[in-house]
Amino acid sequence: MLNELAQEIFENAKSKGFYEDGAATNTGERLCLIHSEVSEALEADRKGRYADLNGFYEREKQIVESYNSSNSELDKTDFQNLFKSRIKDSHEDEIADVIIRCLDHCAFKGIDIDAHVRLKMKFNSFREYKHGKKY
Repeated sequence: MLNELAQEIFENAKSKGFYEDGAATNTGERLCLIHSEVSEALEADRKGRYADLNGFYEREKQIVESYNSSNSELDKTDFQNLFKSRIKDSHEDEIADVIIRCLDHCAFKGIDIDAHVRLKMKFNSFREYKHGKKY
């Protein structure tokens, strides 16, 4: 599942120009971009900025119902405006960016992240309480 999502993210990044002219191919740069997203998630948390997911879905439903047609999804402009007002720059939004950048990196490097996550989870299941540390 993660491998498929990683590939979808990677293909989207390529289609948006993030791999043109050798850009975004430096591992250090890619890892720093992941780190920057983690820092943004921290700042959003520190500022108490959290997504209003329920409000997003409620308003989405209202807008779709107002279309009075067979259209069952928001159009691009309505989606972007609603996303910006209820989710953008929230802690959850920044965590999503962390995951997106990590999975993009995995697809670029050809990492079988499904296998590695499962193996790491199994390894961790055999570790001692708090992995032998205070915290």
